[in-house]
Amino acid sequence: MTEAKTSLKRTLVGKVVSDKRAKTVTVLVERRVKHELYGKIVAKSSKYHAHDEKGEYHVGDLIEITESRPISKTKNWVATRLVEKAVAV
Repeated sequence: MTEAKTSLKRTLVGKVVSDKRAKTVTVLVERRVKHELYGKIVAKSSKYHAHDEKGEYHVGDLIEITESRPISKTKNWVATRLVEKAVAV
């Protein structure tokens, strides 16, 4: 029988905050968690460095990143798709 493979790699969605380095974007991922003691919903964020081979993502874009093998010292994620293009003002 053939079974569909499910990916064990994590995927996250975040906003590009920097695209200054070659083939790399910095992505800010925000999540909401409940405070353990007080129960208040608190916004937490993390920054990830993601590999962008073609340089197609720019500051303000909402993108999806997928976990991968280590590409460099700090880069363990790959930008996979554009969710929403940044609005030019």
